[in-house]
Amino acid sequence: MRLFYTAGACSLAPHIVLQEIGHDFKLVNVSFKNHQTEDGQDFLKINPKGQVPFLITDEGLHLSEGAIISQYLAEIMQNTHLLPAFGDLKRYKVLEWMNYISSELHKSYAPFFQKGFDEASKDIFREKLLKQYAWVDQQFADSENVLGQGFTIADIYLFVVTRWASFINLDLSHLKALQRFMHRIEQHPSVQKAMTNEGII
Repeated sequence: MRLFYTAGACSLAPHIVLQEIGHDFKLVNVSFKNHQTEDGQDFLKINPKGQVPFLITDEGLHLSEGAIISQYLAEIMQNTHLLPAFGDLKRYKVLEWMNYISSELHKSYAPFFQKGFDEASKDIFREKLLKQYAWVDQQFADSENVLGQGFTIADIYLFVVTRWASFINLDLSHLKALQRFMHRIEQHPSVQKAMTNEGII
């Protein structure tokens, strides 16, 4: 199994999941600048979307989109603490969070990592993110994570995208419940291992 990644990008989420499930895998670094892999391959020929994460399984399945990769990995290993089993209502809360993180939070960071957006436009997205994170903070007021406790693929995904706030000058320090969540998740062994592997701690 090979995971194509860029350090600190959204590919960190499935990387953490791989560490958590204990499946053998190889990391392949991809440069954002020239779309070259660390061993000199043209990444666009491997994944025409040109985006990480990208997973190639031992069976030859090619998967893109981080949320789906994380779900796939949790399911093939039947890891029900990362993603509750079919029929468990908690499963749909995790997937609800995955959809929210992907469509509302992750998407709102895009203007900061793409060309063509002026500061006025970026300020609009900062305000949007602040409102979205205020809602997240409220959900964690009496809860450790998305299911109250535990460690799910949604917690991992939320942690990864929220790390980007500091890179876009988005101050979330007043959101105390969110800050507690971030600290708890960062201390998890699989998170520490993945971040160490990517050279971001």
